[in-house]
Amino acid sequence: MLQFLEQEQRGIMKFILRLVLMLLVVVMVSCHKKTSIREIPIANFFRNPDKFYYHISPDGKYISYLKPYQNRLNIYVHKLNSNEIIRVTSETENSVTRYWWGNNNQLIYLQDNNGDEKYRLYAVNKDGSNRHDLIPFSNVITRVVRVMGNGNILIEMNKRDEKKFDIYRLNLETNRLKMVAENPGNISFWLPDYNGKVLVAISSDRVNENLLYRPDENTPFRVIRTMNFKESFEPACFSFENNKHIYALSNINRDKKALVEIDLETGNEVKTLYEHPEVDVMEVGYSKLNKKLNWVGFTTWKYQLDFIDSSARRFYKNLTNRFPDSEISVIDNDTLERKMLIRTYSDKNPGSYYLYDRDKSKIVKLSDIAPWINTNEMADMKPISFKSRDGLTINGYLTLPRGQDARNLPVIINPHGGPWSRNKWGFNAETQFLANRGYAVLQINYRGSSGYGRKFWEASFGEWGKKMQDDVTDGVDWLIKQGIADPNRIAIYGFSYGGYSALMGAIQTPEKYRCAISYSGISNIFTYLKDIPPYYKSMQSMFYEMVANPELDADYLRDVSPIFHTDKINIPVMIVQGSKDPRVNINETNQFVKSLQKRNIEVKYVVNQNEGHMLTKEENRLKFYEELEQFLSQNMK
Repeated sequence: MLQFLEQEQRGIMKFILRLVLMLLVVVMVSCHKKTSIREIPIANFFRNPDKFYYHISPDGKYISYLKPYQNRLNIYVHKLNSNEIIRVTSETENSVTRYWWGNNNQLIYLQDNNGDEKYRLYAVNKDGSNRHDLIPFSNVITRVVRVMGNGNILIEMNKRDEKKFDIYRLNLETNRLKMVAENPGNISFWLPDYNGKVLVAISSDRVNENLLYRPDENTPFRVIRTMNFKESFEPACFSFENNKHIYALSNINRDKKALVEIDLETGNEVKTLYEHPEVDVMEVGYSKLNKKLNWVGFTTWKYQLDFIDSSARRFYKNLTNRFPDSEISVIDNDTLERKMLIRTYSDKNPGSYYLYDRDKSKIVKLSDIAPWINTNEMADMKPISFKSRDGLTINGYLTLPRGQDARNLPVIINPHGGPWSRNKWGFNAETQFLANRGYAVLQINYRGSSGYGRKFWEASFGEWGKKMQDDVTDGVDWLIKQGIADPNRIAIYGFSYGGYSALMGAIQTPEKYRCAISYSGISNIFTYLKDIPPYYKSMQSMFYEMVANPELDADYLRDVSPIFHTDKINIPVMIVQGSKDPRVNINETNQFVKSLQKRNIEVKYVVNQNEGHMLTKEENRLKFYEELEQFLSQNMK
C-alpha cells in the first residue's frame, strides 16, 4: 500500500512538472509575441511631418511653421498667448520648403516648379492676405542671401544675365529693388555686415579663389587675398568692434578647418580662435544683440558644440539639463533674443519643438515633428570605423534591426550623395524603415566626405568609381569579416552620387550584391560635367580637377560612367528618376534602362513626371518606398 502511494505521488509530481513546463512554454511564447517587432506602416516614416520648420517673428509675438494642407506643406502662423492660428499659404501643387519672416507683418518663401530648381520668391502677410510674387520676371532664378528682419532682404538673381547672379536689396514695404553689387560673372559668395551692407565677396578665376573687400558700397571691390581652391575659406560674420575684421572658417596652412580672425585691410590671419584636432569646424554661432561669438559646431560621430563665451556655455548647459535624453539646438530667436525656438532630436526620434522664454525661464512644448513615431520601436544608430585597403580610416554608422543579434544579417549598403557631404548621426527615416524591415544598414563616409579635413577631401580627387568606390567595397568586406553580414544577402542603395555608387557596385563587384537601387543616380559623368548650369561656369575648372576633364580624361570617364558598362550588370536593378531633374538627364537614364532590358536584366524603373532630383511630393515618396520594399523582399530572400 505504501509503495502504491509513493508511485502515485511520483506520478502526480511528474504530471505537475509536465504542466509547469507546458505553462513555461506558453509564457515564453507569449513573451516572445509581446516583444516581437511590429511592422510599422510605410506612411509613418515617409508621410509629411505634422508640424516642423518653426520660425519666430522679429518682435517675438508670433510663431510660424510648416504643416500639410491637401498633402502639400504650407505656412501657418500662430499668435502667441492665444488660440489664433491662420494658414497663410494654400499651395496645392508644390510644397513650401524654405521661408522666413521678412518683418513683423510679412513672410517670404521660395518655391520652384515640380523640382526644376528655378526658384521664385513670394511674400504674404501674416494674416494670409496679399500673397504676391516679389520678383515678377520670367526665367529668373532667385536666391535669398540675408533676411535683415526689418523689412529689407538681400537677394541674388540672374535677371541681367543668366550666367551671373547680381546682388540686390529689396524693401518689402515699398517693393523697391536696388542692385548693390554687379557680378562680373565669377563671384560665388557675398557677405553683408550686420547692417546689410555687402562689403565682402569670394570670386574665382577658375583656378584660384580671391577674397574681395570694399569699405563701403560706393567703392569698388579689391582683392585682398588669393587662395588655391583646395584651401577652404568660408567667411562667417563680421567682427563686432568694426567692419575691418571678419571671422572665417579656414584650413589655410592647416588640414582641419578652424575659426580664425581676418584683417580686411591686409587679408592676413590675425589669430586662431578655435580648432579641433580631429575634424573641421563647420559652424559658428554668435549673438548680434550682445555682439559676441558664442560657440563653434563640429561633428565627430555626433554634432557637438564648444563654447567661446562663458554665458553661452551656462545657457546651453541649463537647456541640456532639461532634456537629458536628447540632443538640442536653438533654431531661431526674436530680435531681443529673449524668446527662442528649440529643437530636440535623437537617432530614434525625429524631434520636437519648444518655445523658451528666457525672462520667465519657461519652456513650452509646441509640437512633435512626427507624433506617430514610437521611439521604443526605433533602432540605434552606432558609429563604426574601418581601414581602407590603402590605409585610410573610414568612418560611418551601422544601424541594426531591433531584437536581432549582429550575426549573419541581410544588409543594405547606403553610400551618401554629394559626394562632398557626409552621413550624420540623427533620425533617418530611410534607415529606420529598412531596419524595421529586418535589414542592417551601413552608411559609409567614404574619402571626400566633408568634415574630416583637407587631406581626406583631396583623396577623392579623380577617384569617382575608383578609390571612392573601393571604400564602399571595403565596408562590405569589413561587415562580412565581422560576421555581421550574410554575404549572400547584401544590397546597395543610394541617392544622387550614392545612386551612382550603387550602379558602380553592380558593375565592378556584382558578386557582392543581390541587387542595386539607384535613386537619381548619375549614369554619364561626361554629361554631368558638361551640363553644369551657366552660372557655375566660373567653377568648371575646379570641378574638372575634383572629378575629371571630359576632354583630357575621356578614357577615365568612360571607364567610370555606368552608361558604358551595362553589359557588366547581371543583378536586378531598380532605377528611380524625376522627369524634371536638372542634374541627371532623364534621356540618358532611359537609355541606361533600355540597355539593361535588351539583355533581359531584371530592372524596375520608377519615373515621376512631376518631380526633380528629390521626391518632394508625399504620394510619390510613399509609392517609391512601397516599390523599394517589394523589390528588396523579392531579391533578398
